[in-house]
Amino acid sequence: MDDRLRRRALFGVMLSVFLGAMESTVVATAMPVVVKSLGGLETYAWVFTGFLLTSTVTMPLWGRLSDLYGRRPAFLTGLAIFLVGTALSGVAADMTQLIAFRMLQGLGAGSLMTIGMTIVADLFGLEKRARMQGYISGVWGLASLAGPLLGGFLTDHVSWRWVFYINLPFGLLAMAMIATGLRGESRAVRKPVIDYAGLALFTAGVSGLLYGASVGGMRGFTTPAAMTPLAGALVALVAFVAVERRAVEPIVPLRLFRTRMLVAAVATGFLSGMAMFGTLSFVPLFLQGVTGASATRAGLVLTPFVLAWVVMSIASARLVLRIGYRVVVMAGMISLTISFLLITRWDANLTTLTAVRDAVFGGVGMGLSMVPMLIGVQSAVPRPDLGIATSLTQFFRSIGGAVGVAVMGAVKTRQLEAGVPLEGALHSVFMVGLAICVVALASAFLVPAGRARELARPELRGEPTRAGG
Repeated sequence: MDDRLRRRALFGVMLSVFLGAMESTVVATAMPVVVKSLGGLETYAWVFTGFLLTSTVTMPLWGRLSDLYGRRPAFLTGLAIFLVGTALSGVAADMTQLIAFRMLQGLGAGSLMTIGMTIVADLFGLEKRARMQGYISGVWGLASLAGPLLGGFLTDHVSWRWVFYINLPFGLLAMAMIATGLRGESRAVRKPVIDYAGLALFTAGVSGLLYGASVGGMRGFTTPAAMTPLAGALVALVAFVAVERRAVEPIVPLRLFRTRMLVAAVATGFLSGMAMFGTLSFVPLFLQGVTGASATRAGLVLTPFVLAWVVMSIASARLVLRIGYRVVVMAGMISLTISFLLITRWDANLTTLTAVRDAVFGGVGMGLSMVPMLIGVQSAVPRPDLGIATSLTQFFRSIGGAVGVAVMGAVKTRQLEAGVPLEGALHSVFMVGLAICVVALASAFLVPAGRARELARPELRGEPTRAGG
């Protein structure tokens, strides 16, 4: 592929990732006006939960489909579904429709970051690929930060429906870039065998896990409303593993978990996501409910966290080429642990400057650990499994975040029910986050030592090359 087409495909990926990241946060500031327009206050949370559920569940599925059918058709299909869901969300007549269309939107959004990072791995050699993936991670962070600001502006000055409509022209442009930039992609030499049983069991299992965790965080994990979906999820996931062992083309090839780098990325990503995102959910509550800070001040604390993550994502992609995976990832996890140690010392006298300092340590930690893990995984697996391996690193981090929010929410609720003041309840939440982070730091020792290297070649391992490779 010549450089012109490669750049076109890269810009299409970056634009798609920006839209997907922004859409996960842009709705937040519009929702009070949406509720006034459509009603349905009792189902308010499902506008966010539905999007998170479908986008998370489908990450590995999109990754595997891109391995089997090729990056171009899989990415274009996912982006098309995302844009259809976006357009329909803009014309929703009631809250039920909006939730359904947001879930459709999330179904497509699950493909954007997953296949986008895989496309970059296909297009570029190691050194440039590392830089590009650092930039894309930065784009994701900045889009997440810009989402609430844009959502508020459009809602105040145009209409909440334009929170969705504004994505359409940019999404169509991204589709055109991908369609023309990847037109030289290799095609499958045979028709893949779809693992329908595995697909159904995986979807049921992860959906039950996310739903049960969400209910457990609000009502308690010992309630029937939480235990029933969690038990169903356990049964489905055990059956899924059994099916995958026999499948001709498994959705998640279990042999990948014999790769040490993937196991390290999955474990560290899940635990750090659980600790970081679970804790971040309660930082604004502490600042506003305990220290009396305004919503604006609470936002000022989280903004440096995102910026530190963006900057260190770009820096870590360069560092890993010079000093290897383990040193960079360990430095990141140590920084994250320091952040949690400092956060557990927060009290009612907390100043904005101190809160910003402690949050920046967390952003530095996430930035130093996530991109090197992704580069390491992509360098450790054969090309035919590149899509599913890439998606698994992102999937487990997202699942970890959802479980972390649920577990820490349950801790807060239990403490408040026991008569503990808000400050004490949130201190317990932060202590749980610290404990999880320490385990995550220990899991980082699984990262193999050594320098970054080029992608593994399937032909050197005696494995067939499939579409997209």
